[in-house]
Amino acid sequence: MKKLSVLLFFIFLSVSCKDEGLQGYTKTGEALGTTYQVKYFSSENINAEKALDSIFEVINSSMSTYQDDSDISRINAGAENVKVDMHFRRVFEASKQVFEESNGYFDPTVGNLVNLYGFGPEQPLYEIDSIKLDSLKQLVGFKKVKLTQDNVIEKEDPDIYLDFNAIAKGYTIDVIAQYLDTKDIDNYLIELGGELVAKGKNLERDSNWLVAIDNPLQTQEKRTLQTVLALNNRAMATSGNYRKFRVDSSTGKRFVHTINPLTGKAEKSNLLSASVLATNCTLADGYATAFMALGYDKSLEMLEKLENVDVYFIYGDEKESIQVFTTEGFGKVLRD
Repeated sequence: MKKLSVLLFFIFLSVSCKDEGLQGYTKTGEALGTTYQVKYFSSENINAEKALDSIFEVINSSMSTYQDDSDISRINAGAENVKVDMHFRRVFEASKQVFEESNGYFDPTVGNLVNLYGFGPEQPLYEIDSIKLDSLKQLVGFKKVKLTQDNVIEKEDPDIYLDFNAIAKGYTIDVIAQYLDTKDIDNYLIELGGELVAKGKNLERDSNWLVAIDNPLQTQEKRTLQTVLALNNRAMATSGNYRKFRVDSSTGKRFVHTINPLTGKAEKSNLLSASVLATNCTLADGYATAFMALGYDKSLEMLEKLENVDVYFIYGDEKESIQVFTTEGFGKVLRD
């Protein structure tokens, strides 16, 4: 599942904000297999590049399945008594919360299936038979993994494969936000691979931070926007099978393929994208992934049980038409 792009809807220049005595800064680069942008206003140069590099290094060393010597890779390879750090524990606990709230549709132990279908670091299988699928299903289930008080992972089966990629980017943004908060920076926008946290205002424009969500049906040749919104003190994550929807030839329904942890299969979903507003980006990221696995109807059922969460769903109905569902809270920040 690919994350939808989020366009930062302004040109950010290093200009001085005379009324505030603050300077605008922007930092961009690549990290965690994607790109990032950090934009903030500060009265001094805080050497953010060094801090960002340090944060990315720590997160990768803890939870990157693409780094062979990371803690999670060592655990997945069968190493025992690996003592994980506080970042791992926080992501583990947040994952457990979303796992329980989604009735298992969000499940970090789906890693073997992610690899099976070619969405992870391992080589995919070109022929997936029922025997292989049934054997891997036995390795799925977040309740089969425990994190002890000593910060050691215990697995019921050594072949269980943990994968936090569906929530780690959101968590990383929260860590960056906490760093900026310690520097008494009250106005910033952090974006990493389509996930973001907005605090305060864009002082150069004296407005809330404007961002746009990509249209999931756009083509490779032409980028189009779905909607524009103005954010202040909110986190947002958008998940979807970007440009990878299909039309069922027999029913005409539009759908995307997502991995259902409960069945182990890459199943059809009529939910093309899910944008989530939450109090932190860790949960927004996890919820967006959970909704994609749940599909439109089940996502609405889960949403009724959540607090301080707003969504913007794009889905295909039975008549092959693209529809949008927006909660009242999300509607209040839309600007298109």
